This record gives sequence, structure tokens and C-alpha cells, in this order.
Amino acid sequence: MPEASERTDQDEAVLRFVERFSTLFSEAGVPKMAARVFVALVSSHEGRLTSADLAEMLKISPAAVSGAVRYLTQVDLIARDREPGSRREVYRVFDDLWYETIFRRDQMLLRWQNALDEGVTVLGEDTRGGRRLAEMRAFFEFVHEELPLVMDRWRTYRASRFPPS
Repeated sequence: MPEASERTDQDEAVLRFVERFSTLFSEAGVPKMAARVFVALVSSHEGRLTSADLAEMLKISPAAVSGAVRYLTQVDLIARDREPGSRREVYRVFDDLWYETIFRRDQMLLRWQNALDEGVTVLGEDTRGGRRLAEMRAFFEFVHEELPLVMDRWRTYRASRFPPS
């Protein structure tokens, strides 16, 4: 992104979009700075930016970028890479971002199901707490079983809408 005095109308429009969409994203529970960094990455031409690029583009401190990318990597929304031949880190979004994110969440659901088994055993399924845990586990089990079907449908839909170039 060029310096403020060199920015084009297009650059300014992108920044306005980043601010508007990141506000919506943060309303879904993503911390505001992480939402801004995420939307900036998704909106970038290559889908990858350095910490310095992000700080300059968003007019935020390196510490703010660091905290945002820490959060985003922990929740698997972005990946951290090294530039070839450099010590600089580059942050990038996944090519099929939401597919990758949902796939990772599915793995988490399996771990939650296993943990909930213990809770149901400890509390007993005949107790109110045990029943809630059993129902939660059944929901995660249902989503885990249905997710492959939805993901297959997504791949078919994606291929029809966005054929490989």
C-alpha cells in the first residue's frame, strides 16, 4: 500500500471496505484488530502480507499487528510463513479459506466429543447436567457426520462457480 499521500482512490476504497467488513466480522466475536488484519489479508492481491505491510496499510503499531496475527493463527484463520531467503515473516490466508477453517473445526469437534463423553460419565446421563452434555455431544456428532456431505457439495458448487484458471 503506498504512503498516505500516494494512495489512489482505489486504495482508499479498499481501506474503507476493510474497515466496514472488519466491523461486521468483529460483531461475530473476532477481536477488532484481528478482524482488520484478517480482512486486509483477504483483500490483498496475493493474500499475503508482512507485518510491516499490515502496519503501514492499517496505520497500526507492530505490536497491534503481532497481537492480531497471534490470535488469527491460533484460530487457524491465517498461516505464518517465512519469506524465502529472509527472516521476515509473511502472513497469508488459505486458498480455500473457509473449507480449511471448517475442516480444522471438525477436528476440534471430535476432541470435544471425547471430552464430553467423560462429562456425561461423571455426571450421569440421567442428571440435568449430564443430559445437557449428552445433547451437546450428540449435536457435535451430528455436525461431524453431516460435514463431509456439505463439504463435498461445496467443492462441486465451487468448481462450477470458480473453475480453475
